[in-house]
Amino acid sequence: MTVDQGAGWAGIGHGDFADLAAFRRRLEGGADPLAELWGYSTPLHAAAQEGSPGLVRELAARAGDVDALCQGRSALWNAVYHHRDDNALVLAELGADPWRSMMNGWSPGRLSLAGPFEELFEVPDGQKLTEEEEALADSGADLAEVFSEIVYDGFSVACVAGLTAVEVLQRLSVSEVLVEDDAPWHDLDICDDLDVVGVTGVPGGCVITQPWGYRATRLVAPVTAGTFGYGMYANPKSGNQGCIAEDGHEVARDLHPGFDPDSDSSGRDVLAAFASDGNALVHCLVYAGLHPESVDCLERPDAWVRLDTARE
Repeated sequence: MTVDQGAGWAGIGHGDFADLAAFRRRLEGGADPLAELWGYSTPLHAAAQEGSPGLVRELAARAGDVDALCQGRSALWNAVYHHRDDNALVLAELGADPWRSMMNGWSPGRLSLAGPFEELFEVPDGQKLTEEEEALADSGADLAEVFSEIVYDGFSVACVAGLTAVEVLQRLSVSEVLVEDDAPWHDLDICDDLDVVGVTGVPGGCVITQPWGYRATRLVAPVTAGTFGYGMYANPKSGNQGCIAEDGHEVARDLHPGFDPDSDSSGRDVLAAFASDGNALVHCLVYAGLHPESVDCLERPDAWVRLDTARE
């Protein structure tokens, strides 16, 4: 959507969406509810996420198309994604279509079935979630609880679907399996060695980790022949950097797990983003369908191995 920037909305910022009177004055002055805002949104889409139901009603009633897409999604989709059931109900009352196809198969209605508001809309035939989608959606909250104490960054992970730790080790170029006691990673002599990673089998697959560096995310492509995985480096300087690999090849990079999905995100990535509720590590685990029951896969892996860099 490309409407002239500033068409009545100059100076609007996050946190301004509580002032209904100010928005009403702008609307009465001719401001378009679907004009470009901040270069990536519109007033209606932003209000659906962070405004009051009264403001959403005011904007939607004056919008030429209540289902207009911005960044591949409608205002109703934004409301559902950000758990604003109050705003979602207002938009639906004003004619927004919960079942309009968008975001790679995740209409607002289907998205609502993956969250806490599964009874928000009447569900037509053919729109229910698959068993796999339900399992992925349900796993997010449990994983967030398991990893709630992981508040540091600087680590990397490769979450690999469907492989055991032994199968992953067979796909890596390993020069040495290191025998260490059950001490946390930061107490080990190998800490900071960039050619050392941890490998742990978990329900659903395997986690490769390097708690002190970026190396694990470089391994997601080499180990995914016949399967898929999500890698992430929690870069302390520039934020979380993600990548997706399928069948031995990187198919997406420069991703931002823990943030809203892009308009071209895969359907699985959209669901993982929604289920993870802003938690980047959980996003990676949900995407790969992994269900670790403790933080040991990150802090006390089953095996520390030294990679044979000469063979990589």
